[in-house]
Amino acid sequence: MNTITIDGLLPIAHHQGLQLDVGLAREIGMAGMEAYAFAEPFAHTVIDQFLPSDVANELLAHFPAEAKPHDKNYEKGYGGQFKRQISPYGCDVWMQSAFAFFNSPAMLAFLEGLTNIKGLIPDPYFAGGGLHEISTGGMLGIHADFQVNEALQLRRRINVLIYLNKDWKPEYGGELELWDKTMQQKVKSVAPLFNRCVIFNTDCDSFHGHPDPLTTPPDVTRKSIALYYYTAQAIENAVGESRHTLYVARPNDTPENIAQAKKLAAKREKRAKKMHAENTTGIINKLKKLFGSW
Repeated sequence: MNTITIDGLLPIAHHQGLQLDVGLAREIGMAGMEAYAFAEPFAHTVIDQFLPSDVANELLAHFPAEAKPHDKNYEKGYGGQFKRQISPYGCDVWMQSAFAFFNSPAMLAFLEGLTNIKGLIPDPYFAGGGLHEISTGGMLGIHADFQVNEALQLRRRINVLIYLNKDWKPEYGGELELWDKTMQQKVKSVAPLFNRCVIFNTDCDSFHGHPDPLTTPPDVTRKSIALYYYTAQAIENAVGESRHTLYVARPNDTPENIAQAKKLAAKREKRAKKMHAENTTGIINKLKKLFGSW
């Protein structure tokens, strides 16, 4: 069982913006780590009452009904039909502050604790993400998400979807479908209920979507928040070059500043050699595990 039902899983304070203690956020995430890792058909969890009720209600209240200049509207059939994508930067100040929280260290700590993926990076541009709204007849075919943010050269790792649909009826459809890696069986369907959050790994075979056209009344849309998180690619350093801060003295600086700058430079090089040695030892140990002792 990998559905968590708690009244406001994230105890966010919002008297001066949205705030959450980083350590507490990580602990909350770690409590669900095992269930997340072993979920089928791929690592995921479904969390009801994800946000405090008043925060979720504010998100819905500030969801822009009118068109925005930077909206993206999709009419691509199976690739996304009657879908509106709204940039947080086109929304009011309250909504922008909410998305700032979703990109904050506290949110990252929660997700790292839950997924056991370290070094998560948010997308400040919300490429493909932000606010999503699907109208009557709209749908999104089953797919595995793009793997690399080409603009930032980051690898995509996690999706977070937060639904904002009150009084959603089963006959409306719009359930998020999770399919097995062979695309032979639908393993799970998740109704897009208000304040429900779905979090999952975005691997090359994490197949999901809501491929059946919505049957909502014309005045009812399927609203959600979509957030994507990344990790950086390793930057090789074969020769052990220092990449830390380099302090230098000015030509006519005081003897004290010149001495301190030289001391910091020496410390920088010593640190670089130590890190290179540790990295080399780590690589050798990995090779030994793979091929046995030499």
